[in-house]
Amino acid sequence: MKAVILAAGYGTRLQRDIENDTTGNFKHLGGIAKPLLPVGPCALISHWVQALTKTRCVDTVYVVTNDLYFEAFQQWAQEFPNVKIINDGTRRNEDRHGAVACLQLAVKLCAVDDHLLVIGGDTLFKEDFSLREFTERFFEVQNKDKESNLVLSYQCKNEETSKYGILELDEDLKVQRMKEKPLLSETSSRNACPCFYMFSRTSLPLLDIFLNEKKNAPIEERDAPGTFLSWLILRRPVYVHRISGRFDVGNLASYIECDKYFKDQLHNPTVYLM
Repeated sequence: MKAVILAAGYGTRLQRDIENDTTGNFKHLGGIAKPLLPVGPCALISHWVQALTKTRCVDTVYVVTNDLYFEAFQQWAQEFPNVKIINDGTRRNEDRHGAVACLQLAVKLCAVDDHLLVIGGDTLFKEDFSLREFTERFFEVQNKDKESNLVLSYQCKNEETSKYGILELDEDLKVQRMKEKPLLSETSSRNACPCFYMFSRTSLPLLDIFLNEKKNAPIEERDAPGTFLSWLILRRPVYVHRISGRFDVGNLASYIECDKYFKDQLHNPTVYLM
């Protein structure tokens, strides 16, 4: 299996918060890509690469970033021989290709013909998450149908449903549909879906079809990776593996919360994510 970490965003909200922060305590974080932010003992993205390497869940990790942060990622990756950095060629948020196009870039450029784990570069999980358990669950659903895919889900609060993609499931934890940022009145589900997907080998060719359909659509319809997932659910089996929660580093407040958890509350850092 292979992994792609999506790291081509520009972190505009976080950078704006850092610039406007009057304490000056976070000035040193200015200009740093979100996946490279220090979280506890290492960069956020390093937590993923260390766990992926130790568990041997994948043999190669592709990190898709932009031209603005390319050199910083190249320097970070020097300690990880199984990591390949891919440059999407953009230097401004206004010129971004979108997460789905970045995923396709990695698949095409590196000729990926394998099951593919897709990870949002600004996302981490609570301590109950296990790569090994997730991988075992993926092969369980693969035994049902070789076209099956697997995603994560956790229970969000009522007031959070309008912030996330919400999955509606059947009794076998198979996804029936995905609603993007629904109102409370539009669904009884609270199954939020973070950017952490295992796509089967047979699902990867559908990236081309999706992007071709959306080639004239606004960037918002192909930017977030959930747009492809929502489309895929109607065409391939997608199942859920449950977790307790996640950290989504989108602004300064969420970064502070995440960093504090890893400094003060993480019980077993040596086996985290494994």
